[in-house]
Amino acid sequence: MGLVIVLSLPLILFTILLGFGCYFLGKARGREEARTGVGSQIYGVPQPPPGSADSSPASHIKKQGHGPDHV
Repeated sequence: MGLVIVLSLPLILFTILLGFGCYFLGKARGREEARTGVGSQIYGVPQPPPGSADSSPASHIKKQGHGPDHV
């Protein structure tokens, strides 16, 4: 028993044209985003999320019994 796959010529041509269309559309969109800087990578220290507390709460606590003013 054999398996027969039937593909029509219009389906093949449509698939090729769709592939080229997506390729060129994505290429143009990517170049525009690169020119405007929409997807540009910013290097540096990441910023904390808005509304988050300080990541080092121990820096606000004054240690008792240590320091130059302790006698």
